[in-house]
Amino acid sequence: MNFEAAAMTSKEAAVAVWRALGSGDADRIRSVLADDVEWRAPPENATAVALGVTHHMIGAEAIVRFILDDYPRLFPNGMEIEPISVTAEGERVIFEQRHSATLANGRAYALDYVFIFEMAGSRVRRIREYMDARSGYHQIFGAATPRRIA
Repeated sequence: MNFEAAAMTSKEAAVAVWRALGSGDADRIRSVLADDVEWRAPPENATAVALGVTHHMIGAEAIVRFILDDYPRLFPNGMEIEPISVTAEGERVIFEQRHSATLANGRAYALDYVFIFEMAGSRVRRIREYMDARSGYHQIFGAATPRRIA
């Protein structure tokens, strides 16, 4: 058997990571995160401000806590994710997506995101997240002063 051919591509591995992140299963999420995993979003982005959390998570436990404990406080009915594109080159995989939800404060939310995964085999070691931060602030806070709301 050719083990190289049997191995997942970076793109396949990153898609498996994305599925694990949405599984709601802490052990499954941990299993796809590298030991030195980091997740970085723009500083003071609206989600981090509304939740009172950091924009830069380091370590599997911080990411699991964000996904399973923090995120649902702002998006209590879940998030609909519409894939737009997935592009891979080497160990780097780029996801372009549209996220839609109803916020904890009842406001509608729909925003395009780009996530860049840096893979280490079948596990992700770095996630960089980008979005239209101004639109995110407007959708989450409206004319109100940005503050923790969930």
